[in-house]
Amino acid sequence: MANWKSDRKENTLREVFASIPVPEGKGFWQTIRAFLGPGFMVAVGYMDPGNWATDLAGGASFGYTLLFVILVSSIFAMILQHLALKLGIATGRDLAQACGDAFSKPVAIFLWIICEVAIAACDLAEVVGSALALHLLFDIPILVGIFITILDVFLILYFQNRGFRKLEAIVMAMLAIISLSFGYELIVSQPEWGAVAKGLLPSSSILLDSKQLYVSIGILGATVMPHNLYLHSSIVQTRAFGDRKANAIKFATYDSSFSLGFSFFINSGILILAAAAFHVTGNQQVADIREAHQLLNPVLGDRFASAFFAIALLASGQNATVTGTLAGQIVMEGFLDLRIKPWIRRLLTRLIAVIPAFFVTWLWGESKINDLLVLSQVVLSMQLSFAVIPLVMFTSDKEKMGEFVNSKFLQFISWAISAFILSLNLYLLAQIFGFL
Repeated sequence: MANWKSDRKENTLREVFASIPVPEGKGFWQTIRAFLGPGFMVAVGYMDPGNWATDLAGGASFGYTLLFVILVSSIFAMILQHLALKLGIATGRDLAQACGDAFSKPVAIFLWIICEVAIAACDLAEVVGSALALHLLFDIPILVGIFITILDVFLILYFQNRGFRKLEAIVMAMLAIISLSFGYELIVSQPEWGAVAKGLLPSSSILLDSKQLYVSIGILGATVMPHNLYLHSSIVQTRAFGDRKANAIKFATYDSSFSLGFSFFINSGILILAAAAFHVTGNQQVADIREAHQLLNPVLGDRFASAFFAIALLASGQNATVTGTLAGQIVMEGFLDLRIKPWIRRLLTRLIAVIPAFFVTWLWGESKINDLLVLSQVVLSMQLSFAVIPLVMFTSDKEKMGEFVNSKFLQFISWAISAFILSLNLYLLAQIFGFL
């Protein structure tokens, strides 16, 4: 493609690039089967432990009101992930490579640093969530659990080396555990479905109440995760689609949209559970994962509710670790064209997350863990514009995308989403610093 400052670099994740065959001239089901996987890998990031903290806080404090925020965030996610996969397929570049090839070196390095901050914030949520789950299930001290999560590095790399399809299968199995757990939780919590439907409609209180706005931006940051845009634009290239780019974009979009619809169900389930179990029972102050776990059994009158909650949390943390590993590798290779051994890269990322989690727990106690989770999601939201705006720019550029350039309507929607995300973040910053 024309209009790039430099030629395309070697593909990121080159060991799995075009490693999965795509049948030619076959029916819908055989073709979609070949493309299923990357969407689920991306969806993992939309239901990580950071989502749990923001969704629990939203449900317990404000009932079903913030379901609308989850719905809007999920729609944003579907559109943005479509742009990410289209960029990867149409140009042969992932988003990190595209930034490196389109912008000056100082701008590319700045964007890389911002992306690394986002990945560290995401990994922080995974560390804290997994440590919490180990504590809830096995009574392991959270400080010990934080260090146990370092071992994830080697477990994930082992499965990654056995083939990308196996890694995708593990992720899907974990997602099945999460969905079954929350299906059970929703049955026993008996939510008021009329109020649930009403919560899917917009409410002015979301913008007028600073506390609701803070949690809403956390939900947005937890749902539309910046590192997922880099991840998706790369892993979609694991399919050997050859010159059949239009077909690849179509089926990859099916995979992505279905998977993100699934994550909407999980995120909504967390908030609905919190609203039904805590908000309507007078326990609005419950916004802590550990406190929620302790109260589920007595509030719902079901002895398995807390156990399923903790199992789903552990599966969520482990799944998110997989995608964090891949995203870290992709952005370092794409922005800097720097390749280091995956286990070193993963260990560095995990240590960046472990250190603040350890010191917050050590100095201020385990009660501050949930605040750290919510803060990590707000930090993610703050980074989001730095990934979204370049993505919309590239996919709206006909010289870069050719026949796959965004339509005028999609350009309008994409820029509107970008402006909305940027405006929300500026509004929150103004509130934090006392300008509003």
